[in-house]
Amino acid sequence: MPRVTRRSAAAGATISEVAAAAGVSQATVSRVMNGRVTVAPDIADRVRAAALALRYRPSTSARSLSLGRTGTVALVVPDLANPVFQRVMRGAVDAAEAADHRVLVAETAGRTRRELDIVREARSRCDALVLVSPTVSDAQLHQVLGEMAPAVLVNRVLPGSPAPSVVVDHGHGLNALVEHLAGLGHRHLVHLAGPETAAATPERARTLQEAARRWDGLRVTTLPAGTGLDDGYAVADQVLETGATAVVAFNDLVAFGVLARLNETGVAVPVDLSVAGFDGIELARFATPPLTTASVDQADLGRRAMRRLLDLVAGREDVVYSVDVLVPSLLVRASTGPVPPARREMRAVPSGAAASAPDDPARWVLEGSGAHLRAAGTVLARLADGSTTPKVHSPRPFVHPVHSLAGVPVSAAGSVVHRHQNGLSLALPDVDGTNHWGGRTYVADRGPVLLMDHGRQEIADLRLGEDATHPGARLETDVRWIDRDGELQLREDRSLTARVLPEEQAWLLDWRSRLVPRRDLTLTSPVARGRVGAGFGGIHWRLAHADETLLFTAQAEGEAAVMGSRTPWLAFARRHGRSWSSVLLAQDPGGPLVPWFARVVDYVGAGPALAWDAPVVLPADAPFDVTLLTVVVDRCLTPSSAEDLLRLARGSA
Repeated sequence: MPRVTRRSAAAGATISEVAAAAGVSQATVSRVMNGRVTVAPDIADRVRAAALALRYRPSTSARSLSLGRTGTVALVVPDLANPVFQRVMRGAVDAAEAADHRVLVAETAGRTRRELDIVREARSRCDALVLVSPTVSDAQLHQVLGEMAPAVLVNRVLPGSPAPSVVVDHGHGLNALVEHLAGLGHRHLVHLAGPETAAATPERARTLQEAARRWDGLRVTTLPAGTGLDDGYAVADQVLETGATAVVAFNDLVAFGVLARLNETGVAVPVDLSVAGFDGIELARFATPPLTTASVDQADLGRRAMRRLLDLVAGREDVVYSVDVLVPSLLVRASTGPVPPARREMRAVPSGAAASAPDDPARWVLEGSGAHLRAAGTVLARLADGSTTPKVHSPRPFVHPVHSLAGVPVSAAGSVVHRHQNGLSLALPDVDGTNHWGGRTYVADRGPVLLMDHGRQEIADLRLGEDATHPGARLETDVRWIDRDGELQLREDRSLTARVLPEEQAWLLDWRSRLVPRRDLTLTSPVARGRVGAGFGGIHWRLAHADETLLFTAQAEGEAAVMGSRTPWLAFARRHGRSWSSVLLAQDPGGPLVPWFARVVDYVGAGPALAWDAPVVLPADAPFDVTLLTVVVDRCLTPSSAEDLLRLARGSA
């Protein structure tokens, strides 16, 4: 008599037991479990109920033989130690799991000679292939893709191939970094190039050549580097020998290596040298200092590639030949800053600029969640949405970097002193107990304390204003002010209007905001809590340091005399070597004058203070206007010349 072996309940049932329980054939069970629609609905329901009751799980191998597919796709990457490819893999796996597929991951470890063998072996075990950043030649890639279809390429476009591609717009990302650094006054950059076999190398070279032609006086030194930490560390000394003031690395890992070597040699970043990376890996925000980078959503890159691959596996042919492009976003952090004054290469205003400027007026250009201001063939300012600002700095939109027509840096951001002050922004230290200024809150009898009382400002809408006379000169923004508890406090209608004053070698920015509270609100400053002289809060400029800075009004000079004064305007005259620039700030002549908050000793910054020494109550739904006119000029102003310039600027604005 044969021995019967009893299986445990955890082992599940066989297909024959499910067929017997449902009263159907094993073939019918197989069709139901494989999702085929040739079985009557009532019979299919009976089979599924039996399978559930008996804990039946179809055999993966048997199902693969039945369908002619394994349900597995291959992902081939160059380097699993690189966080970029880890994120690509994470996105790809998420997309595959959502479609009930498994992912087999293979690594080439940068071995171009073995790459094709590894690809072929991976494909032999799977239904399809995602090939990330391949380094073989176009001819070799054509051959292997002809053998391995269906396949999708990541970070590589192969003309004439049926394989879809998902790529990063390296040119856009690199151009954003160059524009950022040039806007800070940098005119000599070092580009740390990646491998010659990298698909992005030609595109990056073209971008740098175009930038050098676009920015007057800009030159770029290219040094071969690599892709890893050790590569950046090894090339850092060569970077210093070039005399450049800023570095753009092939990726964030190379930038990390540069930062490590600079730290060893005592080079301060960004005071002595600015450093930027590319990719936006998660570790970049934890570097010392946090790394400015062109950020790419690498997980989304993997998700998109996997979805296209699964479309191919499913027989959708409309994805063939497609190229999906991801655009990087600029993340400005503390590793980049203005050129050191002692190393600044001043750029003279081009000959005939005054005559040509009217043909190239100031105009805002929308870009992603922000915008930049162009005039006279250059970028004068950028508006960032502030969404990446840490919560303790009261996230808000801000204008930075800003520079003069001659390329002199005007604004500062990410300074060791008051990191919450970034360029030009509307910042209030206390709106009904919510800190919209950033940093520490002054508490009576305790002093400045870091409290979790910070709010945030969010851009709800960004658009160009209608101006038939000066198209694109006005940027309109709807801003939502969110309190410490996440509730809407007030809405703000903000406009930033720019004009070039060619005859004065100057340009102006007219900021006008209308605040509409949702409920009665009270604005106060630290003065109300006992901190003498700290009546700050309003439209505030944080200015870049210069070799020498003079602060004056029509009646007084120096910080002690200007602080708290109620005058129509104040001005900073700033010396950079033997050259001068000035920044003139003016209040609305039609409104009441409020005291100026102004600093020039510890740091350079100023703005009209809304609640200088007494609270200001904003009734619910009642509009409250805040304005500031700024004029940036490439010469040293005096009280009399400032008055003349202000009259001209007000007439133009």
